[in-house]
Amino acid sequence: MSRHPGDDAKGGDAPHVLRYDGRRLAPAHHLPVREVHVALMVNGVDLATLIASPHDLHFLVAGFLRMQGLVRSAGDLLTLSVCEDLGTASVRIRGDVPDRITPTFTSGCGAGISFDVPSSEGRPVQLPSAGPFASPESLFSAMDALARVSVAYRGSGGIHSAGAWDGERLLLFAEDIGRHNTIDRIAGQALLGGIDLSGGILVASGRVSSEMAAKAGSLGISVIASRTSPTDLAVRICGELGITLVGYVRGRRFNVYTHPTRIAAAAVERIPGVRG
Repeated sequence: MSRHPGDDAKGGDAPHVLRYDGRRLAPAHHLPVREVHVALMVNGVDLATLIASPHDLHFLVAGFLRMQGLVRSAGDLLTLSVCEDLGTASVRIRGDVPDRITPTFTSGCGAGISFDVPSSEGRPVQLPSAGPFASPESLFSAMDALARVSVAYRGSGGIHSAGAWDGERLLLFAEDIGRHNTIDRIAGQALLGGIDLSGGILVASGRVSSEMAAKAGSLGISVIASRTSPTDLAVRICGELGITLVGYVRGRRFNVYTHPTRIAAAAVERIPGVRG
């Protein structure tokens, strides 16, 4: 049975903490999020240790393998089993596992390591030939929807969320202690559910870094919108890939860093320095 990231610490299990209320320290309760380590074995090869939230780990594993380029379709996953109690995941895939996979240290929290960050080089996402792609109101609605379903964050904090938005609703949603894990989880859900994310919108609660931008590009995402900021390398990658990058979506305002022609507005002012 699938568990939600906020289900593991409730009631008397919550440790006592001291909270400063502006005047004094007073006893309080806090529900910390859980973290698990999962040793991933693929075709009998010890591939990686994933550090993540404990729920729906099969999505995370499938998405991780997809992002590493080891599987392209659900049919490439011959078997997939996860044992949280032992902290292991065992997968059989079509084809061979590369002899050497070089890890890349990322800027993220949680795992902080990716074995193969998808290249920023590739076929750019096509800009629309007629009319805008996303309205400001759609981006605000997407961020509001993300906030409403982020139950674990409201209960505990210390967790990231991301969602795939089709212009009217969240198609997919993921929460995890690692920002990059949320993208892998969405990739896994899409893979196993047969959902094409090409041309869609990715909404995220945290900073958009270069590896997140590259992963979104590999999924065919057209717009990335975040409550916080992108890095300069993420801006460059999104510019190269044709992705519209939007940051600081809050308080009915946002910044557009690349390809503003996808954003529908009554009047779009072309600002020097904004790519697209």
